[in-house]
Amino acid sequence: MRYSLDEEQQLLQDSARKLLDARSPVAAQRELRDRNDANGFSRRLWTEVAELGWSALLVPEAFGGVDLGHAAAAIIAAECGRTLTALPFLSTAVTGVTALVRGGSPEQQARILPSVAAGTCLLALAIDERPRHAPREISTVAVRSDGGYRLSGQKIFALDGHVADYLIVSARIGESEQDGRGASALFLVDAAASGVRVERTIMIDSRNAADVWLTGVQLGPEDRLGLDADGAALLDSVLDAGRALLAAELVGLARECLRRTVQYLGERRQFGRKLAEFQSLQHRLAHLLCEIELAASLARAAAGAVQERGEDRPLLVSAAKAKCAEAATLAANEAIQMHGGIGMTDELDIGLFVKRIRAACETYGGVAFHCDRVARLHGF
Repeated sequence: MRYSLDEEQQLLQDSARKLLDARSPVAAQRELRDRNDANGFSRRLWTEVAELGWSALLVPEAFGGVDLGHAAAAIIAAECGRTLTALPFLSTAVTGVTALVRGGSPEQQARILPSVAAGTCLLALAIDERPRHAPREISTVAVRSDGGYRLSGQKIFALDGHVADYLIVSARIGESEQDGRGASALFLVDAAASGVRVERTIMIDSRNAADVWLTGVQLGPEDRLGLDADGAALLDSVLDAGRALLAAELVGLARECLRRTVQYLGERRQFGRKLAEFQSLQHRLAHLLCEIELAASLARAAAGAVQERGEDRPLLVSAAKAKCAEAATLAANEAIQMHGGIGMTDELDIGLFVKRIRAACETYGGVAFHCDRVARLHGF
């Protein structure tokens, strides 16, 4: 497993950092929040990064993509974390594309992936139904009807669902509206279809998700993903792609918290000395740096495991998501503490990082969820 960046990956990181510093500084995210932007992200920036291939990173070349893999996508995620950049990258370019590549039919792939690669089609994963992440607890039912399916149920916390052209929805295959005992499956649902209602929600970090109501949505057999595959296994694979990218983003967030804290301590003086000269604070910063580097190694391993589809993927992904969440939370807490009272104010950008870390930690499973998953994978 490679833990250092190769030349191509280093170029990707450098170009992403240069672009985001110039086009998407933290001030741009403040502006989106303050004017309550209807999209929750810059459409112009999304078009710009799509032209650079970000939306096509996981799309096969046959459909207009560059197919650089999840390790490359993790580099972009970490850089977005560093600048708090809000884009439909996770929802569309990562989980959405992973679902279509690993479960889509050739017809589905040919119809949707080229427009996703071009940045003109947005996707959203609609799988959660509980206040906390529980992807196996599915009440939404796909009833067999007229050779296809009739979909009914409700989903919450669909990231970027308010702007999605297509929703990827999990459901149980049943014979009636009350029959939710069948196997699970994923369905590709046109967000403009009759019976679909989407309501935007704004999260603590000012990012956007959506509640989705599905009322007798008629689907054809061609709208099911992974027709011959285990729906639960496909969903796990898709979610692990998202979790690995969130782990990478959390590393980017944690590193920026550390950088800003070190900078502040080097400027702030107390008792005639810079705060950075106090040994007790140096020890805390050194400990934080070690935790972030450990988390970064796990995040890289997880992205590689998702890309290679190895048997250790679930274990590495959950270990990475839990460890990166813990390291980022420590970085956020230490940043607030070392910035003193001003760290709690909206005037200082560090508070925006704290909020994003809180939301990213819980997305697709928090520390407890993934520690439990690791334990179960070890037979406990």
